[in-house]
Amino acid sequence: MNILFDTHTHTIASAHAYSTVAENARYAGEIGMEAIAITDHCIGMEDAPHIWHFQNLKNIPRDLFGVKILYGVELNILNSNGDIDMEDWLMEKLDVVNASIHTPCYDDLGVSDCTKAYERIVTNPLIDVICHSGNPKYKYDYARIIDLAKKYHKLIEINNHSFFVRKSSIENCREIARLCKEKEVGIVVSSDAHFYTDIGNYDMAFGMLKEISFPEKLIMNRNLKSYQDYVRPRKELFSWKLGE
Repeated sequence: MNILFDTHTHTIASAHAYSTVAENARYAGEIGMEAIAITDHCIGMEDAPHIWHFQNLKNIPRDLFGVKILYGVELNILNSNGDIDMEDWLMEKLDVVNASIHTPCYDDLGVSDCTKAYERIVTNPLIDVICHSGNPKYKYDYARIIDLAKKYHKLIEINNHSFFVRKSSIENCREIARLCKEKEVGIVVSSDAHFYTDIGNYDMAFGMLKEISFPEKLIMNRNLKSYQDYVRPRKELFSWKLGE
């Protein structure tokens, strides 16, 4: 199985990552990737870039080393109300809007509150992907949120990074993937790369998906077109066009 579009990558703009946009793109080109999304942490994280970083992404070329560059963000989910750390007008301009719970930005309030937070996120038309949500510290009602993801045409991420930095997430990731398979909900498989050599690395996520016979047709970032076709109907509601 090949995945040619990595929807979740970080640069030195997130201070706990270690590669530049150019380094990420150059490596992606060397390994035959079609596209990568630049999705640095939004301002709720202590080491995040200034909000101007996201306003200024247009200065980065859309094509580098033969690789399509998509502008994006990894939002922080801030509370059980589903509040996030970017205004709507700016999210509307981005190609890939990921949303995640991170410990520095969110208190552990239990399954009910986490489910409520994800309900607000999955029904927000400006958010594309629920990211690395297998963390047992922030467990939620998987079946309910995956049902809503299908209804609202959202994507659930299977994050390869979780398999070696959040190993306690692995069984929950398996359950989330199993439910996505059962309910025919689209997913993305991402590297969440924090160093350029991890771009396009999905080996551990692939291993788990193979074990449960996850269908390739539900992996919506297998190439740029499959992702674009999946998100376009919703994004065009607010005049979004990929790459503009």
